Amino acid sequence: MNSLSSTLHWLTDPAQWRGATGIATRIAQHLEYSAVTVVIAAAIALPIGIAIGHYRRGGVIVPFTGALRALPTLGLLAVLALAVGIGILAPMIALVIMALPPVLAGAYSGVEAVDPTTVDAARASGFTEWQVVWRVELPLALPLLVGGIRAASLQVIATWTAAAFLPVGGLGRFLIDGLATRDYAQMLGGSVIVIVLALVIDGVVAFIQRRVTPTGVRLRQRSGSASLAV
Repeated sequence: MNSLSSTLHWLTDPAQWRGATGIATRIAQHLEYSAVTVVIAAAIALPIGIAIGHYRRGGVIVPFTGALRALPTLGLLAVLALAVGIGILAPMIALVIMALPPVLAGAYSGVEAVDPTTVDAARASGFTEWQVVWRVELPLALPLLVGGIRAASLQVIATWTAAAFLPVGGLGRFLIDGLATRDYAQMLGGSVIVIVLALVIDGVVAFIQRRVTPTGVRLRQRSGSASLAV
C-alpha cells in the first residue's frame, strides 16, 4: 500500500511534470520516437506488402519478415549500439526492424483478402493495375492495413521503454533511472504512464480502423455476428 501511495504522490506532484526531465517532456519524447519509428516502418513495409498482396507473391517474403519477430530486442539493440554508436540511431534502427512484420503482414493480408471477382470486374471495366490497387484493393484492405499499423504502434511504444538503457529520452528513463536510485515510486509511475499511453494510442487507432472500414464490410460483419448469436 505504501508503494501505491508513493506512486500516486509521484504522479500527482506538479514538480514531476515540469522541466527537461519531467513527465510531460518524457511523454512527448516517447510519442515522437514512436511516431517516427512507425512512419519509417510503414514507408518501407506498406509498398512491399501492397505489391506482394496484389500479385499474390507473399509466400516467401511474409514468413521471412515474420521471423524477425523472434529477434531478441535487447540483443539487437546492443549489437546495433556497438555497430553505429551510442545514441538515437541504434534503437531507431532496431525498432523499425521490429515494426516491419506487423505492418507488412497487415498490408499483404488486407490486399490479398480482396475478392478476386471484384478485382476481375474492375479490370473488365477498363481499370489499369494502378487503378485496381488504388480504387478497389486499398479501400477494402484498409481495416487490416490499419490493424497492422495498430499492432506495430503498440509494440513500438512498449519496446522504446526498453531502449532507455541507452542514453536516450522517453518514458523508459523513469524505469532505468528509478532502478539506479531505487526510486520504486518513479519506476511504477513510469510503468503506469506507459500502459496508459499504449491504451490511449490503441483506442485512437482502433477508432480510425473502424472509421476506414467500408460500410458494406461492417454490415457483413454485423450480420455474421448476428447469425453466430442465433
